[in-house]
Amino acid sequence: MAAVGARAFPYDRMFYSGMAVVAAAIVVIGFSSTFFLRSASLPPLPQLLIVHGIVFSSWFALFIVQTSLIAANRRDIHRKLGVVGACLAAAMVVLMVVASVQSLRLGHTPLKGLDPRSFFAIPARDIVTFSILVSAAIFLRRHPESHKRLMILATIDIVDAAIARFPIDAIAAYGPPAFFGIQDTLIVAALIYDFSTRGRVHPAYKWGAALIILSQALCLAISGTLPWLAFADWVLG
Repeated sequence: MAAVGARAFPYDRMFYSGMAVVAAAIVVIGFSSTFFLRSASLPPLPQLLIVHGIVFSSWFALFIVQTSLIAANRRDIHRKLGVVGACLAAAMVVLMVVASVQSLRLGHTPLKGLDPRSFFAIPARDIVTFSILVSAAIFLRRHPESHKRLMILATIDIVDAAIARFPIDAIAAYGPPAFFGIQDTLIVAALIYDFSTRGRVHPAYKWGAALIILSQALCLAISGTLPWLAFADWVLG
């Protein structure tokens, strides 16, 4: 069946490998000045953020390797590395929680003028949606068509932090709506590819994309409300 699918959709391997590379490139560009190419003149990063950066970088590197293995028809190695991916995902969720709370307490935000308590809604959204998408992908690992789509969506879901740090005036001017919009272009590209090759959009894309986009809308709607600010204050202790 796998061979038939490969012949039926010859560009799948190129598309999914390409999406993995694009997502990784976004992360490298977004965090180049603060992590990957951090100037020696800047204060050293806390150990937590160094570990955070290494673990998240490993996720994107592994994602490229995993899509390449499928393209090379090495599903045996892909499955073995899947265990590593699951462990990385669990570590990422823990690190996202700890790092986002620390950033809130320190008042850090990549966007000037934005209340750190309001910005805290963004990593909180990432934590919830990434956890759901990765958990669903792992649960459906024996269903390749659903699994690979959910893994791509989970990876796209966490590039918003990198996009928020792009040196683009529109992002600085419009904030979360701008970088969510850029993030969503990746989702739209995936949906268009599915529709153009299958004549329909796979259900995993439908509900996964809906989860991300609705969570973005909810995040924007609540981030400045009194209940959310009160919750952030409670987290601050």
